[in-house]
Amino acid sequence: MDTIKPIKIGSNKSYPHEKLTSAEVGKLWATYMGNNMSTRILSYFLQHVEDQEIKTLLEHALNLSEEFQHTIKEIFVKEKIPVPHGFTEEDVNLGAPRLFEDEFYVHYLKYVGKAGMSIYNVAVPLMYREDVRNFYLHCMNSTMELMEQIKTILMNKGFIIKPPIIPIPENVKIASPGYQKGFMGDIRPLHALEIAHLYDNIESNVTSRTLIMAFGQVAKMDKVREIFKKGEEVTLRSVDRYMEKLQDDNLPSPSLLSHLVTTSTFSPFSDKLMLFHKADMFSMKIRAFGNSVAVNGRHDLVTLYGKSLADIFVFVEEASKLMMENGWMEVPPEAADREDLASN
Repeated sequence: MDTIKPIKIGSNKSYPHEKLTSAEVGKLWATYMGNNMSTRILSYFLQHVEDQEIKTLLEHALNLSEEFQHTIKEIFVKEKIPVPHGFTEEDVNLGAPRLFEDEFYVHYLKYVGKAGMSIYNVAVPLMYREDVRNFYLHCMNSTMELMEQIKTILMNKGFIIKPPIIPIPENVKIASPGYQKGFMGDIRPLHALEIAHLYDNIESNVTSRTLIMAFGQVAKMDKVREIFKKGEEVTLRSVDRYMEKLQDDNLPSPSLLSHLVTTSTFSPFSDKLMLFHKADMFSMKIRAFGNSVAVNGRHDLVTLYGKSLADIFVFVEEASKLMMENGWMEVPPEAADREDLASN
């Protein structure tokens, strides 16, 4: 695969009379933090990758992350907004032994690429200042290109099972009373959108479970390892539930990836980085479940996603508390505290 150079943003205008909105500041902050973390992880992956096509893919992803950070940093400096501390060279050990096989790197890129596209997709309609608008359109387009490259490699190397095939309908079907039933009696088969979201959630959770298993294997602090263990159990329960729904209709599921983690117990990342990563990605699942429920038509699937959401809320809350206890949690810029100002 040829190396694709990152697209350059056309103009570098100054906007002295147009302040950034809260939406623009918030999304830029979140984009910076996510890509800042990614540069540390991808830099480590590149120390051990052997497959040349996968290496090219990782290099391209790293270039994009660095470019996105650079653009946001320029905007923040011009607007006198503090640049997030994020993660430094102290949060990654490039000399650590290999923790993942090459195949995992491609699954990981799809996993975080979907999260990035979710952020950019929500951001685009909320951005009004021209430079920020152009930046997010660039982020979206660049990440979509990257995702196409990822899918090509996944398919060409036989790393992935595509979503299930279903029969072509003979005619248009209209829902009748009982269409939403899912617990008892005559339960209809899953429809195409329900299958799509079950597949997507399995795919993401399989990668998530592999990552959190590896993190738990190398984490230094007992409390961090305990949270990762809980997160792994929660994720595996969700995967089992989703797979069962597909299997009930004799449909295939993506396979587990735990065999792509080595036996190394030497951590390449700080506990701070790993805990932030999983809390952040677990939070992203909430949006994915919302999208799944929105297109769902069976009561049993609503209950299934509800259980997963409850588990995620507990994990994110526990992870956030531990991050705060250790002084690891940066927060986005906030609105003015008018009561505090008035009291002073």
